[in-house]
Amino acid sequence: MLRGTGSISARWLLLAVALGVCFAQDPPAFPTDSAAIVTTLTGSVSVLRDSTPWALAEGSPIRPGQLVITGPDGYARFQLSDGSTFEVFPNSKVVFRNNPGNWKDLLDLVLGRIKVQIQKLGGQPNHNRVHTPTAIISVRGTIFDVTVDDGDSTLVMVEEGQVEVVHRRIPGSKLLNAGEWLRISKDEPLARKVEKGSVIKAVLRAASDAVYVILTNPGPTSRGGGSSPSGGTSSGGGLPGDNGSTTPTPTPPSSGGTTPPTPPTPPSGGTTTPPPAPPPG
Repeated sequence: MLRGTGSISARWLLLAVALGVCFAQDPPAFPTDSAAIVTTLTGSVSVLRDSTPWALAEGSPIRPGQLVITGPDGYARFQLSDGSTFEVFPNSKVVFRNNPGNWKDLLDLVLGRIKVQIQKLGGQPNHNRVHTPTAIISVRGTIFDVTVDDGDSTLVMVEEGQVEVVHRRIPGSKLLNAGEWLRISKDEPLARKVEKGSVIKAVLRAASDAVYVILTNPGPTSRGGGSSPSGGTSSGGGLPGDNGSTTPTPTPPSSGGTTPPTPPTPPSGGTTTPPPAPPPG
């Protein structure tokens, strides 16, 4: 009887271990406060799992350390448990919570463009950081836009609130307020003067409106999952100062047939001559 009892106990133990393994391999959809959930998605958006791209869909979770990749038509909006959100635009690569030891490190933007909205916690600052190859952006509760162009420069534009920008290679930091922007180059110190103007807010608003138009007028394959992105080198947005330009022109995702509205063009300091009238007859 003792031997039989021992055999039964061993079988129950093995069964319990097997069930534990099964449960470990099938975690819940939103297991911890450290995850983020896709609330809006269009085009090709994937996450790397064991070096394999998996297409995301609305309601999909992403976990700390995972790399999100968007294709040329990809756009996704993610929400955190505290209500904060971040948007990932076309041709972008961003790592979610790449530092497990510190949840203040929210995103590592490798390439492309993101927009982040951090909610305050009970009216108190909510400290988060966004890392890029050339800068560290610290926020306490604000709305801001970050673009990385080929890893050599970072553009930070603040729509609301305040952020602190620190150069990753050269000592120096700057505070940016609403309507201000700063470009951080790899081998150059931070500019002494912070650029500002209502043009930045107008461009950011136009980009958001364009995304809204796309999502409310989706093409036949613009919503839901989709095939794994093929990648790309375009960051989906221009940088102020490139080729003599002083206005960023972020490009919203394309829906495959829906043309987004063109962001407003700032005044150039002179009047524009209208085109001549056609000849009579």
